[in-house]
Amino acid sequence: MFKILTYNNISRAGLDRLPGERYEVGSQIDNPDAILLRSYNLHNQPIPESVKAVGRAGAGVNNIPVAEYTKRGIPVFNAPGANSNAVAELAIAGMLLASRNIPAALNFIHGLEGDEESINDQIEKNKKHFAGFEVSGKTLGVLGLGAIGVKVANSAAALGLKTIGFDPFMSLESAWKLNSSTVPAANIDDLVSRADFISLHIPLNDKTRNLFSKDHIERIKKGSTLLNFSRAGVVDEAAVLTALDSGALHAYVCDFPTPALIKHPRAIVLPHLGASTEEAEDNCAAMVANQVREFLEHGSIRHSVNFPEVAVTPCGEGVRLGIANQNVPNVVGQISSALGEAGLNILDLLNKSRGDYAYTLVDIHTDAPPEILERIRSIDGVLSVRVI
Repeated sequence: MFKILTYNNISRAGLDRLPGERYEVGSQIDNPDAILLRSYNLHNQPIPESVKAVGRAGAGVNNIPVAEYTKRGIPVFNAPGANSNAVAELAIAGMLLASRNIPAALNFIHGLEGDEESINDQIEKNKKHFAGFEVSGKTLGVLGLGAIGVKVANSAAALGLKTIGFDPFMSLESAWKLNSSTVPAANIDDLVSRADFISLHIPLNDKTRNLFSKDHIERIKKGSTLLNFSRAGVVDEAAVLTALDSGALHAYVCDFPTPALIKHPRAIVLPHLGASTEEAEDNCAAMVANQVREFLEHGSIRHSVNFPEVAVTPCGEGVRLGIANQNVPNVVGQISSALGEAGLNILDLLNKSRGDYAYTLVDIHTDAPPEILERIRSIDGVLSVRVI
């Protein structure tokens, strides 16, 4: 019986992937084999010794101390692309909100008082202040052409916009899905200098923090709109506020409220609604539950942010060992030697690496005695060992 500790409310679409005869799931679980969560902050939580996997029902993992889990040999799974439609639709909505000045117009309407004739008079006198522009024929620049960015570009093209994009790490899968009319930009500066709307769809990490910098913002076409449905930290907010104050930016639409943005009349700030649809929550929960289950039951790793992809079929005869290790020389050799010296025959062995870390699956013909497992754990570079 596997034990799953949940933080937040995980969609039933995900929990149903964990059958009751094999899984005990709840928010009050001792010695869990895995953790499932959405936005709960794990940074100040101790890591239970029993944990073998963490599943984030969403794309971003900034609420998880990934480095600490990696040092313990614990894969952290996420659900890239599962909420892509929800975020893409919201980005398109943000573009339309900004182009037609809808939030300001709504605020004006909500402040009206008087009888019908008086209200109509006020509307006729003031509606000119909310006149906008059509998006058809304008140019949208998309920075980051993953699952979300591709859908934004394709939807914008269907609305009659010209689309340009930049992503030096674009996958072949994304390239196949991108509409043929989207033109590649040479770099970020090239993209911002040509676009009337700029939509950001990049992950937040040490390399992308403030990636959209003051220098890029200063090169934006006057009167353009910047949309950020990635993470707050990918943008230099101070530079955005300066551009809004000067009118260089028509609007900044984002999903990440801060005191300065909330109060700015040119900022359209939403309460982190990107993945807040029933469909997205279902998709994310189902995807990550499947990944955690495959890992616990078979050792497969799909969509881990800290360990390599390891695709395997269920173990046939024998016993499977799952070993997380640092990607250093002779670890696999020492594992093989330890098993051989114990008279354990290796039926199959798979080793995959990703940067500084690797994962090794070994199928052996019979159970490994506890002392052999301890010997493998003692090998320099081995982070975790488990019998699957």
